Amino acid sequence: MAMLVSSSSSSSSSSPHSLSFTRSLHNALSPFSITFTLTRSHSPKRAPPSFKATLITNSDSFQVGRAIGSYGFMNVTSYSAFPSALEGNDYSYADFGAGLKTQDVGEGSVKIRLYEGRVSQGPLRGTPVIFKVYPGKRAGGIEADMMAANELNAHSFLQSNSKGIVQNLVLLVGGFETITGEQWLAFRDDGKYSAADYAKFASDRVSRDRASGELSSWNRFEQEQSIKRKQIFVIKLLQGAMRGLAYMHDNNRLHQSLGPFSVMLNYSELEEDPRSLADGLWRRATAAGAFTRMEKRAFAIADDIYEAGLLFAYMAFVPFCEAGAMDGLALQRLLENTFQLDLEATREYCMEDDRLAKAVEFLDLGDGAGWELLQAMLNADFRKRPIAQAVLNHRFMTGDVL
Repeated sequence: MAMLVSSSSSSSSSSPHSLSFTRSLHNALSPFSITFTLTRSHSPKRAPPSFKATLITNSDSFQVGRAIGSYGFMNVTSYSAFPSALEGNDYSYADFGAGLKTQDVGEGSVKIRLYEGRVSQGPLRGTPVIFKVYPGKRAGGIEADMMAANELNAHSFLQSNSKGIVQNLVLLVGGFETITGEQWLAFRDDGKYSAADYAKFASDRVSRDRASGELSSWNRFEQEQSIKRKQIFVIKLLQGAMRGLAYMHDNNRLHQSLGPFSVMLNYSELEEDPRSLADGLWRRATAAGAFTRMEKRAFAIADDIYEAGLLFAYMAFVPFCEAGAMDGLALQRLLENTFQLDLEATREYCMEDDRLAKAVEFLDLGDGAGWELLQAMLNADFRKRPIAQAVLNHRFMTGDVL
C-alpha cells in the first residue's frame, strides 16, 4: 500500500478559488528523502488515537537529526490551446489535436530542506519524524510562507476529521518556527522509499537478470511467480494512493501533483491573495470549458484523477521493464503527444517492443482491464473521468484480475 505523504491541497470553502496547488519536482533528493512511502499494511486502517491529539508546537519537544535531502519546485501550467473563438462550442478532442502539448514551465524560488528527527518529550516520545523546513518569509518571500501555512492547514484539517485519519495520508505530528522565520513541519516517519525508488529497483533487477541470463532460466514457474508478486505489489501501491486521494476529495481537498517522486498539496485560506496559487488551475479549467463554480470544482477533481492515471501508467511500465526502456517523461510524451491519449493505439505500439512485453501483459490482465481503467482515467474529456472511489472499485484495482 502506498501513502500520500505530506503537502497539499485545497480548502473546505465551496469556492473553486479556494482549491489551489503548487506542483513539485525533487531536484537533489538522496535515496532517503521522498514524499511517497510504502507500508506493509494492506487495508485502510485508522491511525492510533494518540496522533489525533493537539499538534506539538514546542521546539524543545523535538530532536533534530541529520540532513537527508532537499528539493525545489517547478511551476508547471498545462492547458489546451483552444482557439478563443471556439470556446463554449461542442467539439471533440480530435478537433484540437496537439492541444495537450502546451505548457508553461518555470523553476520556483522556494527550496525545502529535509531532516531526520524524533519527538523527545511527551506521550509521543521516541516517535521518528521527518522535518520539512520552509525558508519562511524572510528568506523565501511570501510564497514560502504561504506554502508552509497551506501545508500546515491542510494536514490539520484532514487530521481533525471526526471519522478518523486514513492511514494512506501522512500524519503531521507538529511543527515550530525559528527566530529566523524558518517553518519546521514534523511528519511521522513511516518510510523513506518512494514509488520511483521501487520502480528503479525493479527495473534495474530486470536488466541485471537479463544480462545474467536468468530470464531464460529453466525455472519458468519461478519467473511467473516473480511477475505475479510484482503485479500484486503495484496494484496494492496504487490502491493506497487512490484511497488517500479519495479521502481528500471526500473532504474537499485536491492533490494536484500526483507522481512517483512527490505529492505536494496546498490550499489557500490565507490573507495574502489566496487565489495566486490556483491561477494556473483555473486557467486550464476555463480552457477546458469549466466556467461555473461547480464545473471548476469538477475539473479540479478530474485533474487529480488524470495525474493519478499518469502515476498508474508509470507503475505499470517502469517496474516491469529493464532500466532505460521507459521513463516517466518518455511515457507521458508517448501517451499525450504520440498517441493523443488513444490507449488502444498505445497498446498496439507497445506490443511491437519486446522490452515492454511484461508491462503490456500486466495491463492485459482481466481481458484488458488495466488498459480500460487507464483509458478512463486519462480521458481527454474531464467530465468523463471516474472519481477516485470508482477507480478503487474497478476490477483491476480490486485485484480480481490476478
